[in-house]
Amino acid sequence: MIYKSIADRLRLRLNSSDYNVGSPLPGEKALAQEFGVARMTVRKAIDLLVGWGLVVRRHGSGTFVARKDVHHETTNLTGLVEVLRQQGKEVQSKVLQFEVMPAPPAIASQLRIQIDERIYFSRRVRYVEGKPLMLEDSFMPVKLFRNLSLAHLEGSKFDYIEKECGITISGNYESLTPVLADRQMANLMNLPEQTPLLRITSLSYSDSGEFLNYSVMFRNTSDYQVDYHLRRIHPDELLAYPPEQHGQ
Repeated sequence: MIYKSIADRLRLRLNSSDYNVGSPLPGEKALAQEFGVARMTVRKAIDLLVGWGLVVRRHGSGTFVARKDVHHETTNLTGLVEVLRQQGKEVQSKVLQFEVMPAPPAIASQLRIQIDERIYFSRRVRYVEGKPLMLEDSFMPVKLFRNLSLAHLEGSKFDYIEKECGITISGNYESLTPVLADRQMANLMNLPEQTPLLRITSLSYSDSGEFLNYSVMFRNTSDYQVDYHLRRIHPDELLAYPPEQHGQ
């Protein structure tokens, strides 16, 4: 059907760098002229976008982007690169800093290692379709990853850990906090200062209980969405789980 084809084309458009969350779509008349169809056909296409949750209509104002399709649904633990590549997105990582350093007390505590034990520190910016999506600071114990390299960080850490090192990532603790971009983050992510960002701390652990990676990430909330699908564990099931699995 023509309106479905138009909806798909508009969906691709609003996911491009030309649109941000909150950006207005052209009016029905302009879109009808562009696609060479009746306004009713355009209206049905926009109805689909509304149904998908991608746009919202505001009476007297027009139609606006509500969210993008660049999203990560947490029904299971999957790396960002894995998720976005499955969605057909081009993902690149630019490593800004990579060095071996002694673990400061706060990081040693997170990774359950000795203070001053050797760790890798890396800072990288993740790009999706050429646009900065996330700034990430990462800390990994050297004793677990003797051959970690710049090339690994330019790809997927999950792939490196599981496929090359043979370590199974069993789970991840995350904490989310809204923040505003300071001057340094704004410059690194090519954003205006005070842009709302989502700060996420992430601690990954293996099936043997070792803590593998502690990251502090700042994500652009205009272009990245996280959907949570959490299964309820009833009180009588809690006895089957060790206490440490219920929180950080």
